[in-house]
Amino acid sequence: MPTLSSALAMDGDNYLHPEGPQLDVSLFPAASPNNMEVWFGFTHVFRVGGGAKQSSTLQSNGSCISVYPGLKSAPEEEEEAEEEEAEELGHVDTYADYKPSKSTIGISHPDIVVETNTLSSVPPPDITYTLAIHQSTINSGMLSALQLEAIIYACQQHEVILQNNQRAGFLIGDGAGVGKGRTVAGIILENFLKGRKKSLWFSISNDLRFDAERDLKDIDSAHIPVHALNKIKYGDTATSEGVLFATYSALIGESQAGGQHRTRIKQILDWCKADFDGVIIFDECHKAKNATSTKMGKAVLDLQNKLPRARVVYASATGASEPKNMIYMSRLGIWGEGTPFKTFDDFLHAIEKRGVGAMEIVAMDMKVSGMYIARQLSFSGVSFRIEEIGLDNDFKQVYNKAARLWAEALQIFMRAADELGLVSRKSLWGQFWSSHQRFFKYLCIAAKVRCLVELAKRELEAGKCIVIGLQSTGEARTREVLDENDVILCVCLCVLLYVRLSVFLCKPRGRQPKQSKHSVDSGGVINISDDSSSDSDGMDTDSNSSPDSLLDNDDVIFVNHTSYTAARIEDMKQGLLNKISALGKELPLNTLDELIDKFGGPEKVSEMTGRKGRVVRRADGSVRYESRAEQGNSIDHINVKEKDRFMNAEKLVAIISEAASSGISLQADKRVRNQRRRVHMTLELPWSADRAIQQFGRTHRSNQVTAPEYIFLISELGGERRFASIVAKRLESLGALTHGDRRATESRDLSKYNFENKYGTKALDKITKAILGHIENKVPPPKGYPGGEAQFFRDMKIGMIDVGIFCREPRIGLNTEKDCSITKFLNRILGLEVHKQNHLFQYFMDNFDYLIEKDKKEGKYDMGILDLAPGNDEIYEEKQENFLTAGNPQDGQVVLYKISVDRGMPWSEACEKAEKLSRPEEGFYLSHKLRGNHPCVLLAEQGRGKNFIIYKPNIGKQNHPESLDNLQSRYRKVPPEEAQDSWENQFTFSFKKCSHANWNGKCKKIEEGQECLQGMRLRQYHMLCGALLRVWKRVADTVADVTSTSILQIVRLKTKQHNKQVGIKIPENCVARVRDELIQMDEEVKKRRKEKEQLLEQQQTDDRQRRLEASRHLLDGLIPPNGSSTCSFVVSPHPNPSSPSPPGGKQNAVANSAF
Repeated sequence: MPTLSSALAMDGDNYLHPEGPQLDVSLFPAASPNNMEVWFGFTHVFRVGGGAKQSSTLQSNGSCISVYPGLKSAPEEEEEAEEEEAEELGHVDTYADYKPSKSTIGISHPDIVVETNTLSSVPPPDITYTLAIHQSTINSGMLSALQLEAIIYACQQHEVILQNNQRAGFLIGDGAGVGKGRTVAGIILENFLKGRKKSLWFSISNDLRFDAERDLKDIDSAHIPVHALNKIKYGDTATSEGVLFATYSALIGESQAGGQHRTRIKQILDWCKADFDGVIIFDECHKAKNATSTKMGKAVLDLQNKLPRARVVYASATGASEPKNMIYMSRLGIWGEGTPFKTFDDFLHAIEKRGVGAMEIVAMDMKVSGMYIARQLSFSGVSFRIEEIGLDNDFKQVYNKAARLWAEALQIFMRAADELGLVSRKSLWGQFWSSHQRFFKYLCIAAKVRCLVELAKRELEAGKCIVIGLQSTGEARTREVLDENDVILCVCLCVLLYVRLSVFLCKPRGRQPKQSKHSVDSGGVINISDDSSSDSDGMDTDSNSSPDSLLDNDDVIFVNHTSYTAARIEDMKQGLLNKISALGKELPLNTLDELIDKFGGPEKVSEMTGRKGRVVRRADGSVRYESRAEQGNSIDHINVKEKDRFMNAEKLVAIISEAASSGISLQADKRVRNQRRRVHMTLELPWSADRAIQQFGRTHRSNQVTAPEYIFLISELGGERRFASIVAKRLESLGALTHGDRRATESRDLSKYNFENKYGTKALDKITKAILGHIENKVPPPKGYPGGEAQFFRDMKIGMIDVGIFCREPRIGLNTEKDCSITKFLNRILGLEVHKQNHLFQYFMDNFDYLIEKDKKEGKYDMGILDLAPGNDEIYEEKQENFLTAGNPQDGQVVLYKISVDRGMPWSEACEKAEKLSRPEEGFYLSHKLRGNHPCVLLAEQGRGKNFIIYKPNIGKQNHPESLDNLQSRYRKVPPEEAQDSWENQFTFSFKKCSHANWNGKCKKIEEGQECLQGMRLRQYHMLCGALLRVWKRVADTVADVTSTSILQIVRLKTKQHNKQVGIKIPENCVARVRDELIQMDEEVKKRRKEKEQLLEQQQTDDRQRRLEASRHLLDGLIPPNGSSTCSFVVSPHPNPSSPSPPGGKQNAVANSAF
């Protein structure tokens, strides 16, 4: 713990001036002086006047600061300064109502649409493009004003050519209900009218072709044909115009037969031709994410590169859930030649290094540049809540048995691998741990079925209907059981028992395993068959091997080993299988089939999933597997039929999986019979925000009678929160990127489960080292563990070995596995017994929270976008300086604003508020002690409980409430007329003078030529706005040189003149350095512009000279040399048509052209 003197010497002016170089509390309210007591641990020093007289002299920057005994005003001065400084930043409402700001055409959208406050604070560019769409289409309302605005900006951006000679693209980030489909159809129509008759439309399912045709028909464009690529033979490119509709998987489709067009992408390129300048729509473009790791993503990039003049439109409500998934958006021009980021990796590193703040800047910069638009339906009326579900004792016993069995299985596998002398065990452990994760995932889900059914039945009785969201159905595991055992399932043989059971069945099969639709090639690239629509489990794996790539054939284990070794391993295997069989009798049923059964069977439940069959209970109590196909309806159309039954109120319970979550609308539509309020229950949290948003958008769409309720069910199992953690991380990032504000989709309560960040990694490192005994952790283990702290650490050490987090190394003994990430840790602890994983998870949480609080106190925590002086209308722009920034394709501009905030509360406003107060303790107060012959004055309003909200004439509303006891110990209540003079005097005096000058008649800091802002009404800030992404690195590096941190606080404000601004708040001690950097950058851009203009001027001069030389040569050929006969005709630029044609008409034409 540092001494107060060393702390003051280290932090210099921060003790008196909260915007000093080290603490920078203007950026971080949690670091304001009200926390200095906590930091330094010297409460008695700050309470000098409260008890025994003390005197000390402390050294700070070479000058003495005296703390005088008996001076009673000093501590209170500091207390009041502490209270006021934390008020400047805060959060306000996340969304703002949206209307086009620059576009004036079209009829208003039929539903209320909103935009995040962050994006609404930055304007789109001016409109320069003129639509060709007929006025009758615009006036009819077929395309709303919002949709027309998106069409205009997309077409306007398509006229820009990037420095790599590719045409710029546009990203439509509108949410469900705004009508991306019609917007995309409008872009195709616009280009069709401009003569570009061919378009490509990529989506995730061939069924969505019918939606594309409907969207075109809805805007009176049924004459534009839509051709389904999957219906066209590989060699056929006969279609001359229209829309070629294909799935992303079609991009990697190949023909087994020979021929000219053996691949779909070659067929597409041949249809387009090399000079193609039509539209390419990447609908639901998040499906192309991870472009470098999948063939599909690579094909999307390849297509854009081979058609450089194509007009690319990315359309998705989710856009990119993480910066790394933006790689396929190469046409946005954010990275590459002429940008601050030479490569995508440079961009990715810069954004991830600087956290959510930088991600928020990306979305704003894209909107300002005219390449992005993102609106969504108002969430007014939508409710979100988390239901944490307790586990009964019977279930806990089953879970604990399963955990112990998996721990035993791990030891058996390790012994078997040692006896077999396996050198490479990567595939073995990849299968083992992915099976481990799947098993406990399904077990966690099964724990929630009973509670979900009870909740759902109550909602049904209340006149609502139910939509249950799952990510996977487990069909692949069910089919494995059927294929390999060829038996009819009984109640006990559920999918949970057989999750990747082949891991245990390490026996020769005598047949090759079937190749699944999804496989992985040797390069780690996912191969998906043409137009595949199978249901995906969507599971993460903590090994380098993908679960989907692992085939059920480990026969190689038994090759070339003795019969004795084989016999021993066979005994181990049989013993393990016997225990598995015994456990299987206690395990629950397949979740999906059990849910359907609990709600009355398939006759009562609309199932919209990708599975082809289900397990159904017979009348005699047995169960069998049957196809979902119905007579007269193929399996491909069964989901559409089931959706109609739900929307027509024939069934009131719907279950949807990820496979059915795109393109299906289940909202309480005004046009359908079933208008009950939807209660959307998420039984299985998706691991990807892409999928989460997709499912949530099924029940919240336009034209609905009522907004849905969302319920997220999470069991009390600590490890299961890992899935909530992933959703929270994806949603937080998604809000920042897709809607410019991470609170936009902050998961509404799930953010507390976001551990996949640097704090999670640090917390994991601390707890593993503490459990191993390598460090003494400041955070104690959770209270209430059986046997106390010592037993907790012993049990956790054994538990971490059982789930493979700890391993024994030859030289150093027990240690943490080298690749132990937060993801792996949260995966693995699912395999601990219930009480152990909950206490371990709580220990991890306690460390996680401690690290965040520590960073908040030290001013290192990234809080996202904050509002400058929230609730204050007296904000003024005093000065602005403009600076040019380099950009692609055009240069941009940033503006350095000087902002003034008048925090004071005038007497008239204080009286108006006081008149509304009626409780006896509310009203005006004067201090017992005088300051400069004047008492301090305030207005107290009772808040929650016994605390009071305080208003002061110089700072307005005080950040921290006061207790009544504290208030009455220092102040006395007075009538308004007695408070008026003091209020008006303090309000007037504090406009541009600090509290010290008010109280003492002078201020030591002012006399020394320094600035003092304590208690001053007028506060001034500097804020950098505009094309921030282009200057982010330069500004961050400059700030880091001064403050030792590169964190930049993004703030937004609304001035008295109603101007909205979003930008980087520049610390006061960094303003001069940042301005110098911006001036240098501005000069560089101007110099480059001048050089470019000079080069262009020189090129034009050279061109003129060449043309003149060419003309002279031509004339030399036409004019005869000296002594020869003269030319027999006169060259005229405007020949008289009535004149007879001179001889040599062709020569005349040539001469004319030369002139």
